This record gives sequence, C-alpha cells and structure tokens, in this order.
Amino acid sequence: MADENSNCAKGFCDSSTHVDVKEYYSKVLKSTSDLKSNVCMTPATPAPPFVRQALKRVHPEVSAKYYGCGLVVPECMEGCRILDLGSGSGRDCYMLSQLVGESGHVTGIDMTEDQLKVARMYLDHHMKEFGFQKPNVDFVQGYIESLTAAGLEKNSFDIIISNCVVNLSPDKKRVLSEAYGVLKDGGELYFSDVYSSARLTEEMKNNKVLWGECISGALWWKDLLQLADEVGFSAPRLVTAQIITIDNKELENILGDFKFVSATYRLFKVPKGNTKPCQAIYNGGIRGAEDSFHFDCQLTFKANEVVKVDGGMASILTNSRFADSFTCQPPGGGCEPCGDKPGTCVVDPFELARRPGLQGQGSTAGGCCSTKSACCS
Repeated sequence: MADENSNCAKGFCDSSTHVDVKEYYSKVLKSTSDLKSNVCMTPATPAPPFVRQALKRVHPEVSAKYYGCGLVVPECMEGCRILDLGSGSGRDCYMLSQLVGESGHVTGIDMTEDQLKVARMYLDHHMKEFGFQKPNVDFVQGYIESLTAAGLEKNSFDIIISNCVVNLSPDKKRVLSEAYGVLKDGGELYFSDVYSSARLTEEMKNNKVLWGECISGALWWKDLLQLADEVGFSAPRLVTAQIITIDNKELENILGDFKFVSATYRLFKVPKGNTKPCQAIYNGGIRGAEDSFHFDCQLTFKANEVVKVDGGMASILTNSRFADSFTCQPPGGGCEPCGDKPGTCVVDPFELARRPGLQGQGSTAGGCCSTKSACCS
C-alpha cells in the first residue's frame, strides 16, 4: 500500500480535496467533540435491540472516532460479504461483523491512515469479544473512487454500505461507478449521506471546514437520481430522511438559505426495464423484520399479505438477496408501473423529513404510497 504522504496510490492521485479531508480527519478531528456542526451527530433511527447490543460491544475508542450521519444496517445480512466505504475507525464494520456472523465477511476501506490505525488496533479485541475463531473483518487503505485499484475484486460483494462519506468525495459519479463494479449481480448499495436542497456554490465547495464537516460536498438530492441511472443502478429508493440543523452561526451565515437532510437510500445492481409488475408476498422471517419488513418510505411488507409492485420493485425482489424471502405472482391488474428511471415515483427527502410523526422513517401504515400497493397514483 502506498505511503500515507504519497500523492498517488495504485493509479489514483490525491486531489486537493483528498489532501484537505485527510488533514481534517487525522489532525483536526480527534473525537466527536471536535466537530464544528451537528451534521455527524444526527440522532440515528431507533434500532432493533440486537443492533443496539451489537453497537454496545464495539470498543469505546473506536466509537469515539465515529463521524457518521445515520445508522446503516441493511436487512438479511447473515453470511454476506459487505464493504464499508470510508470505514474510518471501524465502528460500523465491527457492528456488522457480528450480524453477518463467522460465515460472512466485512471489509472496510479508508484513505486516512490514522483512522485505519485505530480500526486495526482493535481487531483481535473484537474477534475475542465476539467469540470468533478467525477474523471476519479486514481493513484496506485506498480511495472510494478507486476500489479495484485498492485490490478489491469486481463482482465480489453482496452489500456495500457507507455512512456520511460519499459527500466527502469530489467525484461522486466515480464512487457510484466503482461501487457498481465490485457489487455482485443483485447486490445493494445501502448508504446514509447528506443532501442539499439545491446545488451548492463553488465558494461553499471551496470552504475546507464546510467540506470536512460533510456539508459543502453534499449532492443536490435530485442529482443522485441522475447519477445512479447513468452508472446502471436501479432508481434510488429512499428509506429514511431527517432534517439537519447546523447549529453554528458562522457556518449558517455562509450557507444562507440552503437546507440539508440526512437520508438513507437503497440502490440495487439488478436488470432494469425488463421485469413485469407482480404481486409480492413477504414470507416473513428476516431477522428484526419477522412480521413486518419496512423496505423504504414507500413500502412496508407485512408477512403473508399481497402487495402489488411495479416492474422496478419486482426486479429488486426477484434478483437480490431478498428473493428467498418473497413469493412473486403474476399481477392481478390495476397496477401501473412506476418505472425505474430518474423522476419516476420520486420522494423528496425534505418533504419526508417534515412529515409529522414520521421521525424521518416514512410510515408503516401508508408511507409515501400505500403499504397495500407500491404503485403510484
């Protein structure tokens, strides 16, 4: 692996943004108390007991250097190979390693050696704590824009997660493209990040503190839809959204009327455009969602109930790791496909976050569309 101070590593060179981010996360931020805004301290969606227990077993020093903006715990992970983009000190990796079990594996990739040093320092501690005979976690130094150059194989991961890191990259499309390449067919990119209410100005993007605080690198949320489509992913499915308040007068004055939201999206590497609508029946049994599976803000599946889904959703259910958890039947009529192109069945994350009583989670009794149908009106 290239030296930390090198400007290039395996064919990928640092931009000035990468240098600034390394500096910020290795020298400016020593713990969460050094953050100048609350973006990376946004309260997570309430987690199931088994997830909370897994988090409690992560070493305190690892957790103290956690700078995520959400909680990234996709369902149905047992035995899966997971990649964490921008894994930092390894908190999410060690939490997920317990959930995938000894038959699964978690890889963390980060460009900041100081963060990786902390993560690797506690590898043996966590494996002993979890009772594993051999490590099911490893950490790689590299760039999220250049995964294969860092030694990660194409078509090798079932799930990719990321927690408030994509915004730190100056080339979001390349990040998505690299993620798409190393995912297996049917794989999922499940990630939490910060999004803006409009495209930010160049002046804001050049502010090192705003970028390091995960603010000025935020995508306009509508641009995510377009980039995902260009790379090949299914249309992004919005899971949760929560308004971010900066709570720093100096930074607020620079940002003016721009608003920000922490949002979790699901993107799948599945065939697009060729799958017909169907009637989907959730068979139940997924850990933490045995009776009711909250897939996203538009759709909650209750065990043994019939739900009409469009072709895009049918493709996800039949081609992903969820295939064994669903029975799909020919459509019964009355379902107009939403499609899988940007702009179809779009949910504004700011609108979702403002809905009373939802607490950024969508609704389990109606959501953005009816739980009885994933068709749009």
